[in-house]
Amino acid sequence: MIERYSRPEMVKIWSPETKFKIWYEIEAYACEAQAKLGVIPIESVDAIWKAKDTEFDISRINEIEAETKHDVIAFLTHLAEIIGQDDARFVHQGMTSSDVLDTTLNIQLVRATDILLRDVDYLLEALKAKAYAFKDTIRIGRSHGIHAEPTTMGLTFARFYAEMNRNKERLLVARTEVSTGAISGAVGTFANIDPSVEEYVCKKLNITPETISTQIIPRDRHAAYFSTLGVVASSIENIAIEIRHMQRTEVLEAEEFFSKGQKGSSAMPHKRNPVLTENLTGLARLVRMSVIPALENVALWHERDISHSSVERAIAPDTTITLDFALHRLTSVIDNLVLYPDKMLENMNKFRGLIMSQRVLLALTQGGLSREKSYSLVQRNAMRVWQEGKDFETELLNDPEVLSVLSTKQIKEKFDLNYHTKHVNHIFERVFKTT
Repeated sequence: MIERYSRPEMVKIWSPETKFKIWYEIEAYACEAQAKLGVIPIESVDAIWKAKDTEFDISRINEIEAETKHDVIAFLTHLAEIIGQDDARFVHQGMTSSDVLDTTLNIQLVRATDILLRDVDYLLEALKAKAYAFKDTIRIGRSHGIHAEPTTMGLTFARFYAEMNRNKERLLVARTEVSTGAISGAVGTFANIDPSVEEYVCKKLNITPETISTQIIPRDRHAAYFSTLGVVASSIENIAIEIRHMQRTEVLEAEEFFSKGQKGSSAMPHKRNPVLTENLTGLARLVRMSVIPALENVALWHERDISHSSVERAIAPDTTITLDFALHRLTSVIDNLVLYPDKMLENMNKFRGLIMSQRVLLALTQGGLSREKSYSLVQRNAMRVWQEGKDFETELLNDPEVLSVLSTKQIKEKFDLNYHTKHVNHIFERVFKTT
């Protein structure tokens, strides 16, 4: 992933230095386990562990790989140069390259997920703070982009909180899904390495032995993992789209913070554009881009082919790095979001009471009219508001058929905004009861 959309902590997980360090630890722990079984001299294990503080020479590994055309062999050859051939001959006993590659990939994914989970926690804190700050701030709810009925700004943030909280649970499941390792040999039969070695290595690295592997760890796990990241990305876009809508000139109920010296357009000095949330929409597309390839990686030939390998070398770092950046950016957007309650009220009153149509409809049916007749009466008056700019309450008060069912008082009370917020506390209790 390009530096522009990267954060150092996540990038480090996918660095060559980190990768080779994990490779080394897997090999060293495997040797340690085999020494306990009497397969490898304990003196050789001690010699292997002496390299634990060594900075592996990445250029040297690349040089060897250019000749061998095999990354794991290149690493093992370089390791032998460090610890000596006599002891190095015991490294990788009974193992296959995928034992190292797949176990390392999953360790990296687990570490990446820990960062993502922390990112989500920060975002949840920001959403919760905004939800309570604007819990009773009334704004118009919209369906199909059209005014529907009143809601509150707090409820908007509360539903985003609930969605992201579900995503946290999904990430926890996804973390468990990929928190496995395999040290089972060429086709997963443990023919040349004892199963206890796998158990030992996995315990040392805080992962779980894979139930059954072939030459690789099954890729349905990774398909589920990247699909989860795709869902999280879609939730990010869901929030970003709402903010982008609210910042539209015709709406302007909220906008991204516009810092001193910031410029919105090279041509139009007046512009204040929702560039951060537009960027988040784009980043969400990049994350979701990994989902289909991850799903297609599930179907491999027999015990393994390498059609999945090139895919994962790209999507594993790119997707986790991008999602980490996006979550961090969204949290900053929420923390600094500027909201305009007066504009929310102004927008809600734009069509002069029209948003109370359902209350009038229900009152007419309660008063004895059929639903069809009630709907016709309300719609007839509503269309005058749409087409002629009339006031909805006034129109109803001047409609003899409506007055034959509802009194003036009954009509007027249908325009009380508090009616629509009476259950806000109940909803908040359900959303935030465990947090």
